[in-house]
This record gives sequence, C-alpha cells and structure tokens, in this order.
Amino acid sequence: MTSRRVQEDEQALISLAKGGDADAFGELVWRYRDTVYTLAVRLVGPDLAADVAQEALIRAWRAMPRFRGEAALGTWLHRITVNTAWTMRKRAARFETQQLDESVFDGAIDHATGPEKAGEMIEVRAGLRAAIEQLSPGQRAVLVLRDVYGWSHAEVARELGITHTTAKVRLHRARKRVRVLLEEGL
Repeated sequence: MTSRRVQEDEQALISLAKGGDADAFGELVWRYRDTVYTLAVRLVGPDLAADVAQEALIRAWRAMPRFRGEAALGTWLHRITVNTAWTMRKRAARFETQQLDESVFDGAIDHATGPEKAGEMIEVRAGLRAAIEQLSPGQRAVLVLRDVYGWSHAEVARELGITHTTAKVRLHRARKRVRVLLEEGL
C-alpha cells in the first residue's frame, strides 16, 4: 500500500471512529498501540505503562468525536498519553523510581566490529539505563521527551505544565546527574 493510500485509509477510519464506529477505532488502536505503550513505558516505567496506555486509549475514544485533525492522529495520541501519564503520576506517589524500557536503548550494535566492541556498547547502554532510572520523575520525563523523542523545550514545557525555563533547568540537571552517575560507575 502506498503512503498516500495509507493516509487515505487512516482518514476514512478516523471519520468512521468520530461517528462512533468502534471497529474503526479498534483498527486505529491496533496501528498505534505500540507507540502509545512505548511512550507510556518511557514516562512512567514498565509497572504502570499498561495502565497509562489503556487509560490514554479510553480517553482518546471518548474524545474522538472532538478530534479536529489539526494535528496527525499519532501526535494527538502522543499528547493524550503524556497527559494521562502525568495525571496518573499525580494520583499515585509510588512513582519514585522507574525502569526504562529496553527500546530506549535499542539500536543496531554492529557485531562486525567485533565482540569486544559489541560488549562495550551493551555495557554502556546498561549503565545509561541505570543512571536514568535514578533521576527524579520530573527530570526523567524531560530527558526522555527531549533527548529520546526530540521534542523542543517549548513542547516539553507545554505538555508537562511547566515553564520553558523549568524544562531547560530540569534537562540540564538531568544530563549533569547522568554524567556524574556514569563517571562514578553508579
């Protein structure tokens, strides 16, 4: 299927879902479920990611009739997921430390360079993962949204309900803390 045809198909599904067609919405959920879940894992950790993803998709279903299409559906779901994660985090104080999903650190390790280099890369990723898990939830969220997802400071600030300056400060402190932790060897 060509990209244009996929977009047209998605637009048709969105129109049907806006009209209350649960099957059409189910197809959209099928297409975006991994994206929503992965973001949830990165924001709240694996323990609550399924709950956040499920709640985000329920909220999306309820809000579907009001979806204006000003942004892509994936972007809209992304924002709903971030908002849901923060709402659930505010409700539960048990989010002190979270584990990050392996996919944050996924990437091709070039085994052709030799097993030593591949082993070093795995070790570096493990150290980075452990360091990020030690960040406060606020610092971790800013770091993941900015450095993993590539959001601008303004987008991070808007989504997390903080000022632009606060987003920059949290990112700076998070990066500095990760650097110290890596240098200390955790």
